Amino acid sequence: MASLTNEALKKRTREFAVRVLRLVDQLPKKAGSRAIASQLVRCGTSVGANYHVACRARSNAEFISKVGIVLEESDECLFWLQLIIDAGLMPPKRIEALLQEARELTAIFTVTMKTARQNRDREN
Repeated sequence: MASLTNEALKKRTREFAVRVLRLVDQLPKKAGSRAIASQLVRCGTSVGANYHVACRARSNAEFISKVGIVLEESDECLFWLQLIIDAGLMPPKRIEALLQEARELTAIFTVTMKTARQNRDREN
């Protein structure tokens, strides 16, 4: 995994949010789809918003806490995207690229969390 700067990752998470917004606009206009869309919009936009906040953390402990939220939200996106596929609300081909990006972001933030914890442990 190539090293990403904070600014590059902020941009990537913002683009992810835009892609989520565009995807939910294409979901069928049914009650179940609206419920999933609401959840996916919430967590999909939260990834970037919370990463932006994490970058402004005043301490390693605060950074770890905020990145933990980012990791939870990106992982939740995986759930909702997979549910869209499983429920047959959209063809898998239309979701696969966004699902892959959610997987990659989850992996990036898993490593980020691990590194931040190792740095904290070295300080103590």
